[in-house]
Amino acid sequence: MPHFSIQYSANLNNKIDMDDLCRWVHSAILQSGLFELGAVRVRALATEHYAVADMLPENAFIDMIFRVGKGRSVAALKQAGDDIFKAVSEKLNTLFETPHFALSFEIQEIDADLSWKKNAMHARLR
Repeated sequence: MPHFSIQYSANLNNKIDMDDLCRWVHSAILQSGLFELGAVRVRALATEHYAVADMLPENAFIDMIFRVGKGRSVAALKQAGDDIFKAVSEKLNTLFETPHFALSFEIQEIDADLSWKKNAMHARLR
């Protein structure tokens, strides 16, 4: 585990290369040193239907959620979160040049008792 989900307003489809952003986030996650290569997953999902702020059609958002297993200190997760948010903010810098973009990010810890996993990639990548 970690799973990084990027949910974004579909009006960004022509403004951002989401494949590139996913690779950028993947790299930032690995740079933290907290997670194994075989466990990292980054996905982006366009939201076709949304209502943002004052409803101007150019308003756009990206909401990022990073779900991680327990076992890392709050300080370590905070540092990783700061680094990931900074990297994404820099990557998306041009979107902040207009008053129509919002970026949010949250890290959530997964309760191991309520999480099931099976991963064939670990044996290959370890």
